[in-house]
Amino acid sequence: MQASVPPLRQRATLIVGAMLAFSIATLLFAGMTGSIRVPLDEIPDALRQLANGQPDSLSASLLELRASRALVAFATGGALALAGLMMQALLRNPLADPYVLGVSSGASVGALLALLLSASVLVVDAAALAGAIGVAMLLYLLARRDLRSGQAAEGGASMLLLTGVIVSALCGSIVTLMLAIAPEGRLRSMIFWLIGDLAGAPLRVVPWLVLAGCLLFAMRNARAMNMVALHAENAVTLGVRVGALRKGLFFVSALLTASAVTSAGSIGFVGLIVPHACRFAFGPDHRVLIPAVALAGGAFLVLCDTLARTIVAPQQLPVGAITAMIGAPVFLYQLHRLRK
Repeated sequence: MQASVPPLRQRATLIVGAMLAFSIATLLFAGMTGSIRVPLDEIPDALRQLANGQPDSLSASLLELRASRALVAFATGGALALAGLMMQALLRNPLADPYVLGVSSGASVGALLALLLSASVLVVDAAALAGAIGVAMLLYLLARRDLRSGQAAEGGASMLLLTGVIVSALCGSIVTLMLAIAPEGRLRSMIFWLIGDLAGAPLRVVPWLVLAGCLLFAMRNARAMNMVALHAENAVTLGVRVGALRKGLFFVSALLTASAVTSAGSIGFVGLIVPHACRFAFGPDHRVLIPAVALAGGAFLVLCDTLARTIVAPQQLPVGAITAMIGAPVFLYQLHRLRK
């Protein structure tokens, strides 16, 4: 009976391989789909033109534009999903998401202040990143004793969560004040940023480097995360440096959230429903869950962004509205399954 159960390495290879194939398929689908469809048989020639740096045909030009946006969506979705998984492991709370500690609220304050002052896109991104990092450092200063705690993990997580909620509420009041005094001409762009939007988001290498580095950190600590999840209070006696792990999870999830929010604004539900869905599908082992969540989050946001730009084409919807419309019923279904 036990011989029929595939080993962990083989099972992980099958799951990650399937998710990788699905992710490539979603990127291909996003490149083909739009107000003008790119036929599948023209994709190889269009890719050849892009590889040579000479997008002469209409198909190659469309594919270049759509692929750039899809890659931004994939990096953003992967970062949010991985940050949500790590935040749930840090707080030992299945309802935790990347925004629960207020890092995104700090980014919103910085970005909306820059938009209010009619700053350029580069300045808006820099202000959002500065706001996110500033709130993360403030949280660490306020809750560093709880993060260092190895034994009282539950109490420390509760204090960290409460501190994050209070800081997030403070940032939210500042955002509300800026929206109230914003001129009509700038209000639309501010609201779109708050909802989450990928239109005009430039393709940069930094979010991919952040995602790859944080994924490597998570994989190196997957076994320790399993130990903490299974043996919370006794993890220290099993050789896990719980304090160092919790600090690492905090800073890495904050960095992922800052990177994602800087690229696309506050896109909700990705970091909440994707880890839950992968946990239901693949089990709780973080050695399998971590790469699966990153790939699933990227693919999910690519599909949502494709819907956002095609469902009422040529008008484009903010992708955050699509993720919320899909995420809310999916999460309610997951809660129902969990209760049963």
